[in-house]
Amino acid sequence: MVLCLHGFPDIPRTWGPLTERLCGAGYRVVSPWLPGYAPSSLKGPFDLATLAQTILDFGDELSPSEPIRIVGHDWGSPIAQCAMASHPERFRAAALLAVPHMLAFEENIEHDPRQIGRSAYMVLFQLPVLSERIVGLGNFRFIERLWKTWSPGFDPGRDYFEEAKVCLRSSMPAPLRYYRALRSPKVFLEVRRLIGASPIVVPTIYLHGERDGCIGPQIADGQEKHFSALFETVKLADAGHFLHLERPREVNAAILRWFEGH
Repeated sequence: MVLCLHGFPDIPRTWGPLTERLCGAGYRVVSPWLPGYAPSSLKGPFDLATLAQTILDFGDELSPSEPIRIVGHDWGSPIAQCAMASHPERFRAAALLAVPHMLAFEENIEHDPRQIGRSAYMVLFQLPVLSERIVGLGNFRFIERLWKTWSPGFDPGRDYFEEAKVCLRSSMPAPLRYYRALRSPKVFLEVRRLIGASPIVVPTIYLHGERDGCIGPQIADGQEKHFSALFETVKLADAGHFLHLERPREVNAAILRWFEGH
């Protein structure tokens, strides 16, 4: 079984091409709406430790006796990291996309002022009321601008955007509360406890687009030290943040190869 976790501002449909490839190879694939994304619960809390436990519980329901494989893009990546760090025995292998190990992010952003600018939206999202109004203006024009900035030259299609907007319209402000939870010192310490105690022991492949306008590929440098099992990095030269939609053939082939080997 493969559990696929989407990110922000996205929907489970993002895993359509990967699902088709994996199912064709005999895997069972489940791609839920993350907590805070309708029709999933909007109640919260939305700190990483709670989100990881929700995913662990969901994985237990889907595969109570066998470890699963997990794929995480954007927010799905740190959620998967926390889940793997706390209960590695429940995972056979992992594929993480676009967001590196959180400790590597923390270490590298200190030396890259460009990333501070790229991450300014995270500060905006931590402002209640104001951020919700800005994000929702003009039928979520802000969201479309994020996609264009994060994946330059890529357009998922009008119907894709409309489906994502329907989800966001039904979910706000829950998706922004992920970012607001980061302000809590208690949450910060809990996350560091989860992922900082020891390296992740689940075999992991990490994929990143070199044209990513959300998180520069250099922010992933050196993250292999935070993984003690087999670890591989794949960088795609002509892809941005939504690399699995931009370059599905290459991304899906790499993930399938990794899962077949583990």
